[in-house]
Amino acid sequence: MRYHGAIFDVDGVLVDSPHEEAWRAAFDELMAGPWRDLAPASSYAPGAFTTAVYLAQLAGKPRMAGARSALAFFGLPDPDGALAQQYADQKQAKIVELIDRGAFRRFDDGQRLMLRLKAAGVRLAAASSSKNANAFLSRIDVGDGRTMLDLFDANLCGRDFARGKPDPEIFLTAAAELGLAPADCLVVEDAVSGVQAAVAGGIRCVGVARLDDEAQLRAAGADPVVTNLDEVDPSRL
Repeated sequence: MRYHGAIFDVDGVLVDSPHEEAWRAAFDELMAGPWRDLAPASSYAPGAFTTAVYLAQLAGKPRMAGARSALAFFGLPDPDGALAQQYADQKQAKIVELIDRGAFRRFDDGQRLMLRLKAAGVRLAAASSSKNANAFLSRIDVGDGRTMLDLFDANLCGRDFARGKPDPEIFLTAAAELGLAPADCLVVEDAVSGVQAAVAGGIRCVGVARLDDEAQLRAAGADPVVTNLDEVDPSRL
């Protein structure tokens, strides 16, 4: 294996998180309540916020960028950004509630890949746009008194960057903080925007298709694309 660093996204890769549920519930509640007068002029209808919408408009993006993208998709004008801020705040309240309830689980195949790479001497970085990623990782026990958060040599989760995914800034910074060149690193991602960010930074990306989106990840440049990270053999990369 020629890679000395592995950079992991969190949501959808290591953690089965309730982000999609939180984004959808917040949007539906706003459209049924404070924004109900905006609904007739939009393309929104109950049930219109599908998994496909989440993947295309929100997955992998920083919170405000995702909120703006969803509003634009449904045709809701937001010239001053007030709706996006309201939506982002509503979603954050939902996700905090779900985290406190323990409404998430680890992806065991993701943890196994991390441990295999670490045993092979590969340095690990966490690089999620989500400001909630550390809350998930710090609650996952991996044994020996450690949490999943303790396994990383560098942690960029939730850090503010000038440009979010699909810009490569977060991944290039992760490589730098591991003390490695981008070409010596590997990214593990589940979102199209994250794959695009890795490719733009000249970093090979393994795509994990948890939501029947193999074709989209492959088209974005992921190689290989797997449905389970147990399929990834570090010795053959």
